[in-house]
Amino acid sequence: QVQLVESGGGLVQAGGSLRPSCAASGSILRANTMRWYRQAPGKQRELVAAVTSGGRTNYPDSVKGRFTISSDNAKNTVYLQMINLEPEDTAVYYCYAGGEAWITGTLRDFESWGQGTQVTVSS
Repeated sequence: QVQLVESGGGLVQAGGSLRPSCAASGSILRANTMRWYRQAPGKQRELVAAVTSGGRTNYPDSVKGRFTISSDNAKNTVYLQMINLEPEDTAVYYCYAGGEAWITGTLRDFESWGQGTQVTVSS
């Protein structure tokens, strides 16, 4: 099994910064993509940042220029640097990873989600 553990959420004032991280554990051969999603109360989960093993990144317009995703492939860890935070960024932030891992002795594709970390931005 591949497990994702997030940390680094919290409460911050508007205009502030946070840098949550997500560490993947397990017998991972390769994490092809690691992503951050968020879900605000009453809203659907939405993608806010993605990075491939080759370093390509993708962001929606709502966070472009304010959020930066980066990864440490050797540690299977992904970070989300968030600056100029707005109250609208308040949500539970979830980490996602997809790739290949050794599970019960067999190389398998995997998809895993973290438990989520709360980010609250006060006005």
